[in-house]
Amino acid sequence: MQRLFSAFPEGWPGTGLVLLRAIATIPLAQFIEGAAVTPLPLSAALQLLAAVCSGLLLIGLWTPVSASLMAISELSLLFFFPGTGLSMHIVMAALAASIAMIGPGAWSLDARLFGRKRIRIPQR
Repeated sequence: MQRLFSAFPEGWPGTGLVLLRAIATIPLAQFIEGAAVTPLPLSAALQLLAAVCSGLLLIGLWTPVSASLMAISELSLLFFFPGTGLSMHIVMAALAASIAMIGPGAWSLDARLFGRKRIRIPQR
């Protein structure tokens, strides 16, 4: 995971990434509140995939994989089911792709699991 990103930014850039990841939970909120009431099973499966990926983005776990899957599912919803919220699918796909490229930030589970560690060597 460290090889995917040059750093796990802290401070203002890290706060910005937390806000981006929080906004990326819109598909999860829409799925929970029942906005995904379509009879097509493929549409429901794509919306469920976007919701699960946005939940993973919220906690910052497997960020590159979950953001990429979310972008793919949003683009699939855009192209296969064009009648439902065109602009929202475009915005969410672009947001997920940008999070996949930028990385999770310092305040994420990825940073805790895969971030740089400080090794203290005791002096004798």
